[in-house]
Amino acid sequence: MAENQTGTPTEVDPEELARSLAQIAEKSQQLVKDFIARQEGGQLSMDDALHMSRLFQDLYGRLMSDPMALAQAQMAFWQDYMALVQSTTLRLWGLEAEPVREPDAKDKRFRHESWEESPVFDFLKQSYLLTADYIHNTVKNVDGLDEKTARQIDFYTRQYIDAMSPSNFLATNPEVLQKTVETRGQNLLRGLNNLLEDLERGGGKLNIRMTDPNAFEVGRDLAVTPGKVVAETDLCQVIQYAPATEEVARRPVLFVPPWINKYYILDLRPKNSLIRWLVEQGQTVFTISWRNPDASLAEKGFEDYMHEGVLAAMDAAGKATGESEINMVGYCLGGTLLASTLAYLKAKGDERVNSATFLTSLIDFEQPGELEVFIDEEQLAMLERQMNEIGYLPGQQMAATMSSLRANDLIWSFFVNNYLQGEDPFPFDLLYWNQDSTNMPARMHAFYLRNMYLENRLREPGGITLDGVPIDVSSVDVPAFFISTRDDHIAPWKATYQGARLLGGSTKFVLGGSGHIAGIVNPPEKNKYGYWTNRNMPTDPDKWLDGATYHEGSWWPEWLRWLAQKGGGKVAARTPGGGRLTPIEDAPGRYVRERNDDPGDA
Repeated sequence: MAENQTGTPTEVDPEELARSLAQIAEKSQQLVKDFIARQEGGQLSMDDALHMSRLFQDLYGRLMSDPMALAQAQMAFWQDYMALVQSTTLRLWGLEAEPVREPDAKDKRFRHESWEESPVFDFLKQSYLLTADYIHNTVKNVDGLDEKTARQIDFYTRQYIDAMSPSNFLATNPEVLQKTVETRGQNLLRGLNNLLEDLERGGGKLNIRMTDPNAFEVGRDLAVTPGKVVAETDLCQVIQYAPATEEVARRPVLFVPPWINKYYILDLRPKNSLIRWLVEQGQTVFTISWRNPDASLAEKGFEDYMHEGVLAAMDAAGKATGESEINMVGYCLGGTLLASTLAYLKAKGDERVNSATFLTSLIDFEQPGELEVFIDEEQLAMLERQMNEIGYLPGQQMAATMSSLRANDLIWSFFVNNYLQGEDPFPFDLLYWNQDSTNMPARMHAFYLRNMYLENRLREPGGITLDGVPIDVSSVDVPAFFISTRDDHIAPWKATYQGARLLGGSTKFVLGGSGHIAGIVNPPEKNKYGYWTNRNMPTDPDKWLDGATYHEGSWWPEWLRWLAQKGGGKVAARTPGGGRLTPIEDAPGRYVRERNDDPGDA
């Protein structure tokens, strides 16, 4: 070991060092072999590079067309930079000086005291912030780019800026330097081991651990609300949860989670499980647990997810409870599928759905957030070629895309912790779920990206046909409850608001605090974030917010009050297996345990 219990540096054990270096050499050799073997399949990376190159060639041409504006931006930058040099000089002389640039209060990268107390590291920090502002503003203010291209360039520029932060490098991170001295470099040795392990686990692609993968087990620590799998198809299992009250609402509740991730985001641990909380409030709860598809399910399409997922689960809930009506809940992509299914059912004259709740769900994709930067004809064609080769989009690839939307929090913070500081990531249930990714069948995912993100056809009457039936979401007239979150970067609340206005029935829109996950998984006991309500639904979402009333705490009780009015009275509690369905196995079932740990899926 490099330090004793009091933190005093000690001598490095030569035998331990030799063993570590031998392990590193062995892992490195195998990884190099794997890398060489994979190079024949590197066309997608080349296509990505060419796409990005064309974007920035366009940017360069626009910049050069207005040299005066570029010169003015450079002059402003150098004036600020000289002010920083002067400020740093004063500090080196022991005098006080006002900072030229300060990090955002929410920026966690520069919280160590040395970033402010040391004139040298303060200079590095401010120099980076000045340069980042200059690059970002220069790129953002270029005239002549179409709106989508400008957003793509802005996104990739931010990725570069984030990557070049001095906090990401050993020589310019004071906290890492301090630890390197204290441990006599053992942190870097441990970090190298962590790096090689992550490369090995990802089959040569860097798969950064956000949490300890051995800290949790689905069915033991997570997804532990008691219940039974009562039905299954090729695409999903249907779970019915055991009651926690003597009486329950007559109409059952069925969750349609997204299949981009696993359903147990709704049933993490008992203290933050929405499903458990709902059961404890006297609801009969069912949920879909989606399959983690492989190449054998490549031809499963969006309408298969409707038939073998939503409609099959509705049938199962009806048989299990004997009820002909049901209250539905869709989360994210599950909400998009729910809206599509409701329109399909309306066209077929099926009136089993009594109400619909949408959790951060897009129906109108005109302004779909930062994921839009990955969706254009060129990029989608590349993605379709890749998916058609193997039959699916690997879950780790989707997870990496989602992490890039918050690179400082979900990539670089773990890069510094795991590889520079040599620490193991902290056990965290939400991040464990985030890394338990799922694949996307090729046919389904191509349909979803083209029809929703690229062409925004769901909002158009007859724009999408499912199983031969043209659908129209404006025909959906069941009562609807929408909950979106103010800081959502995946389903921006103003976009979900416009989708809520497309439906033809009465709609209640609620805006929660925080983001796509934390704003939804927000149990009342924590009394966090708060939410806004407004009975009116004006065209402009900003006007909705201006007229909204703010409430402290979780939105869950607000939803329950709305849902209670849709329950249809009380009946005796139902036990899984007590109806017309024989339980298949205990919850959470087999499907949710299927993982993407095979390097071939990474």
